[in-house]
Amino acid sequence: QVQLVESGGGLVQPGGSLRLSCSASGATFSRFVLMGWYRQAPGKQRELVALMSGGGATSYGDSVRGRFTISRDNAENTVNLQMNGLRPTDTAVYYCNFRSSVDNVWGRGAQVTVSS
Repeated sequence: QVQLVESGGGLVQPGGSLRLSCSASGATFSRFVLMGWYRQAPGKQRELVALMSGGGATSYGDSVRGRFTISRDNAENTVNLQMNGLRPTDTAVYYCNFRSSVDNVWGRGAQVTVSS
């Protein structure tokens, strides 16, 4: 029932910013829910970008900490990822993830390309 749709991906120059949004339909944000962003670059393993617990605690992957910020809008059931200071190495498909006691749902992904 839960469906995730990412938006906001695209092409950006190095040093630029981009904001991804994940719309979670059919989902209920509670204290037991985890929302996260992951990414996978060609030839690389999927890695954690940012994670937010139902209580609002956040964690970030080492490569993005200090540059990316995850946030949540409970009223609209959306999770956002603000990406600043983008680097070519940030180029990847970014996936939204929703986890609860009964769900583990992934979005289809959004391409982010950082290039001159």
